[in-house]
Amino acid sequence: MTQEEARQRIEAAISQFGPHAGMAIDLVIKEVRGDLGREAANALIEEFDLELQYNIAPIEHLGSGD
Repeated sequence: MTQEEARQRIEAAISQFGPHAGMAIDLVIKEVRGDLGREAANALIEEFDLELQYNIAPIEHLGSGD
């Protein structure tokens, strides 16, 4: 998945599900983290203010395995 595909999927989830989009967005964020890394996922969380809107917190750095 690219960063742009992730943006489109997040926007679609917000449009379709509104305040109930959290679960769908969380799946996108997890896929982004797996494909593009923690920094890319955190950038999307910040860009869409997902922590405030959907309680999706930035992903913490857990050590050298990340």
